[in-house]
Amino acid sequence: MTATDTRWIASFLAAQAAEQGAARNTQLAYGRDLKDAQAYLARRGAGFAQADRAMLEAYLTQMDAAGLAPATRARRLSALKQLYRFAHEEGWRADNPVLQIKGPAKDMRLPDALSMGDVDALLAAAETHGKTPADRARNSCLMQVLYATGLRVSELVGLPVAAVRGDPQMLLVRGKGNKERLVPLSRPARAAITSWLAHRDAAQEARKQASGVKPSPFLFPSHGVAGHMTRVRFFTLIKELAIAAGLDPTCITPHSMRHAFATHLLHNGADLRAIQTLLGHADIATTEIYTHILDERLKRLVLDRHPMAKD
Repeated sequence: MTATDTRWIASFLAAQAAEQGAARNTQLAYGRDLKDAQAYLARRGAGFAQADRAMLEAYLTQMDAAGLAPATRARRLSALKQLYRFAHEEGWRADNPVLQIKGPAKDMRLPDALSMGDVDALLAAAETHGKTPADRARNSCLMQVLYATGLRVSELVGLPVAAVRGDPQMLLVRGKGNKERLVPLSRPARAAITSWLAHRDAAQEARKQASGVKPSPFLFPSHGVAGHMTRVRFFTLIKELAIAAGLDPTCITPHSMRHAFATHLLHNGADLRAIQTLLGHADIATTEIYTHILDERLKRLVLDRHPMAKD
């Protein structure tokens, strides 16, 4: 691997962070994908500066032959496209060898949506799962807020406590690209927040009195490096809740709860554009994976309401 390629990746990631507001996890994902391409090219005695379209297409073909999922291949191609766009703008290359390369077809399938009964069971399990009343209050708050808002897991665990002070009816969320959006909070979510804040604030005050440590700025504080509950810990927790609720833990993830949020809203008449705003999707095309739900709803509407519909 050449120093030039490493410099390209580092400069690109720095620009993404500074100009696009790319989150740390996004930068790490870009870095992994680009280092994989860098290693492939190095084995063939080339680098980003020398690679042509044929060589990069061979890289994508090799990923297909290795059985990588279409989503993974599409993501790696996207990383290369952005790197070469940046390199072209910086004058490092006169051309863009990936400009005309098309990625694999997008997989538009959704995981099986959780039913409202499944979600109710998870919310009930959260209220009773935990060694202490504080643990149970925290778990209930996490799940109620997740289902009420459809937040990404990184947005949920990193929520600042200031965002929920004063029992707000709307939650201000800072999402991908450092973009902010407002999401309504349901009454159960607000009640769960109030309950958890009492435990959280008491623990933070006790810690301050005992060791002089400044209170955490996060709603779900942790002693770890991040200062708040990690994505991995929440992923593990939701699996524990699935087992406690009598559900298959392999089917329950933070993202499946996000899907449930969107699916249940659409089933109950929400507009697709409103769902786009609530989920924080920059492009309506991303939200359109849910259009099959709208199709089913419209079909039922015609069959149930049209005066000429037959029984």
